Amino acid sequence: MPKTKTQFVCQSCGYISPRWIGKCSECGEWNSFIEETTASTSGDRALGARGIATNGVATHPVRLSEIASLEESRIATGIREFDRALGGGIMPGSIVLVGGDPGIGKSTLMMQVVRGLLPGSNTLYVSGEESPRQLKNRAERLGLANDNLYILSETNVETAIEAIRSMSPDLAIIDSIQTMYRPVIESAPGSVSQVREATALLMQAAKTTGIPVFVIGHVTKEGAIAGPKVLEHIVDTVLQFEGERTHAYRILRASKNRYGSTNEIGVFSMTSHGLEEVPNPSEVFLSERRKESSGSAVTAILEGTRPILVEIQALVTNSSYSSPQRTVTGYDARRVAMLVAVLEKRLGTRLGHSDIFINIAGGLFIDEPAADLAIAMSILSNHLELPIDPAACLIGEIGLGGEVRAVPQAELRVAEAIKLGFQHIVLPQANMKSMPNVAEKITLRPVAHLEEVRSLVL
Repeated sequence: MPKTKTQFVCQSCGYISPRWIGKCSECGEWNSFIEETTASTSGDRALGARGIATNGVATHPVRLSEIASLEESRIATGIREFDRALGGGIMPGSIVLVGGDPGIGKSTLMMQVVRGLLPGSNTLYVSGEESPRQLKNRAERLGLANDNLYILSETNVETAIEAIRSMSPDLAIIDSIQTMYRPVIESAPGSVSQVREATALLMQAAKTTGIPVFVIGHVTKEGAIAGPKVLEHIVDTVLQFEGERTHAYRILRASKNRYGSTNEIGVFSMTSHGLEEVPNPSEVFLSERRKESSGSAVTAILEGTRPILVEIQALVTNSSYSSPQRTVTGYDARRVAMLVAVLEKRLGTRLGHSDIFINIAGGLFIDEPAADLAIAMSILSNHLELPIDPAACLIGEIGLGGEVRAVPQAELRVAEAIKLGFQHIVLPQANMKSMPNVAEKITLRPVAHLEEVRSLVL
């Protein structure tokens, strides 16, 4: 007879408690514990600690010199932005988690990856959400006429792994991991236990067969379904598909990659025919910029190894409330508050009774301080109703003393600005020593303090 055990599992972080508690002591979430029942049978004795089959093979330590070296060749998908995010293509035997909000375009992206594979490459698409007929309609809409795509509607992860082993495809896609379940675990599909164990089994299948497996995972705001954060320590690569459904642009960001660089991004545009690559994001993000408008500034940011020019928009108005608003979209609101304080203290700009709105055009989110200078100058520009020089690109971090600090990889940022036709680059004085000779192409304006920037661009 199988032995059953009842436990309470936090659906946010996976913490296990023998009894129900209101607040998780691990992640601090409230009301996130759900009762789960696990059963252990005699058939599970041959399974490893995380439910991975050992097949009776004894393992023993080996010397590093005794391990044969094997250089794996990556699989190109034909989608340059996707391959860039992966670090150059799909690594055989890897397991990749593609996460994102429902409806953002994850399944569409996977279908287009299948279309871009080399002719003759077999792909197994395991769907627990859609029927074969629905998947065929989507494939036809995306122009995918490929007899080498095999569809399996299944939610039992063990059955899916059996199909992967028997068919030996060149690529396997699981859509989505929240619908997969393992019968031995008596909890609902989508719970932390089911998601974790299903992914562990898929990881073992990928490593033993050499077949790359893509796992699609949903992220929900309610926290009732375990999101991809629970799985990051299991998978080899985590690709986060970001973007607002009201915006056309999507960002594919690699937040973890055992086989390549992290923080690389791929930029796509959602159209009626699916996702289209954006080979030059800077040009796209600046295409609708009004050059004569105050409160608009351009800066160069780095996403992985790729420099991107983005527009910073600021709006400063008289406040109708006792506490002025500070609304920020696409940047750290606390850092904007610090920049406002520096403008007031170091330049004498009176902003305490004004509402301030900051927006990063295009739906991007900037997480590096190199955009400080452009944000500060866009606030000052709109406050004084003086447009910033439209041919200027502002790069630099701002300290509490009003000093403009150096930024990394300044030469890449300047090269991108030259490519887009900017004539003046305002950058920190400390970055000048590492700059190549570009005097014939562009004017470099080194600055050390905010006071110097104000006289240059306004």
